[in-house]
Amino acid sequence: MYRIIIFIYFISLANLINAQKVEVRIHEDAVYFVENKDSILAYQIAEKSLNGAFNRTNYIHPIYGLDGQKLTEDFPADHPHHRGVFWAWRQLYIGDKRLGNSWEIKDFYWEISSVKELKVLGNAKIIQSKVLWKTNKWLDSDGKKKPVVKEITTIKVYPRENDYRQIDIQISLLALEKNMRIGGSENDKGYGGFSCRVLFPEDIHFTGSKGTIEPNKFPVKSIGWMDFSWGYGKIGPQAGLSILCHPDNPGAQDYWILRAKGSMQNAVYPFPGATSVPLSNKQPTILRYRLLVHQGNSETIDINKVYADYIKTNI
Repeated sequence: MYRIIIFIYFISLANLINAQKVEVRIHEDAVYFVENKDSILAYQIAEKSLNGAFNRTNYIHPIYGLDGQKLTEDFPADHPHHRGVFWAWRQLYIGDKRLGNSWEIKDFYWEISSVKELKVLGNAKIIQSKVLWKTNKWLDSDGKKKPVVKEITTIKVYPRENDYRQIDIQISLLALEKNMRIGGSENDKGYGGFSCRVLFPEDIHFTGSKGTIEPNKFPVKSIGWMDFSWGYGKIGPQAGLSILCHPDNPGAQDYWILRAKGSMQNAVYPFPGATSVPLSNKQPTILRYRLLVHQGNSETIDINKVYADYIKTNI
């Protein structure tokens, strides 16, 4: 009798462990994260375009909700340069010389030199990509595009925990030339940096660490995190996506560009975006974010607790 009980216990324990296992699959076109049979996200390696325009790579799309629905979109009709979860800037300078625009993908190219899986304790999975920023406005003596920034991006995906999943993203930017600067849009909006093109339901609701947030044409402030939830007043489960900003990120923090329809959601860096900031060629600029994919809304998920745990972690 005891042997049967012990056998059943170990079978149950094995099933629990297997249920929490994330897998990473590195292909030529993309890196795919899955858990059991459920897709989690894809990191784009191969270049994609829309009829030969808006060529892009080095971004995350799609991200899937816990019930399997796509949460992000690519090549949206209103802003075809938007793409899933991405990090980009309109200003890129060496001294007074203006180079490419990675936000609108003008005179700008990403060369992904490597993508590999990193070893990590626990059930999470990590990949790291090395990316060179290039532009046709900065050439070597042979007329070839010369790299101007080395980006190292790390993506860590955790197993699902009840009603949510955590995804950590760290972006390291090291200038390969002296006197480099990056900045956002040169207007009062000042958008630039880490962004997410969420598929827009009609009833999207914005919540910050202090409560409900109303989108504005200009940046709004919310300390630490911003949640986007939907499904209010409808039959079926509510769901959403949160962006958490690590307090060690450089510069003025906690400013957001938010849109109720037809655009991206942006954790602004630098702020104000119209003012460019230096990129060092000795010490990389580190930007860290956590995505929280969840069922329910910001009231049913304790995002403040998740944020408090996040700021204690290393990727």
